[in-house]
Amino acid sequence: MPRDPYAGLSAREREMMDIIHRLGEATAQQVRQAMKSPPTDATVRSTLRVLEEKGRVSHRTDAGRFIYRPLVSRKKVREGVVQHVMQTFFDDSPAELIAALVDRRSARLKPGERERIKELLARLEEGERR
Repeated sequence: MPRDPYAGLSAREREMMDIIHRLGEATAQQVRQAMKSPPTDATVRSTLRVLEEKGRVSHRTDAGRFIYRPLVSRKKVREGVVQHVMQTFFDDSPAELIAALVDRRSARLKPGERERIKELLARLEEGERR
């Protein structure tokens, strides 16, 4: 998979992939309903066929409906997106990326997230000591 897992996709294809990843699997109707400015039903179905031809999704049939699922896991896509963003905007520096994420002006940590970050950093330090 390329560093940017959405490389070669149009904005509409990216939006549809985001929806399918978020839902895990989806019908064309579910994809269309989740879109910000949905095109026609025919356009959604056509774009899903294109995504299938590009090897980004596959489908199964259930009661005559096509149900689409991504061919690359959400975790792999997330890793690729983070790597792409880190290289493009943060000079390939994890520290700069993390600093941007937790900057006091922009951070809105959910309960327990601060502790999770501390645990991750502690595990990283422990691994470096070995």
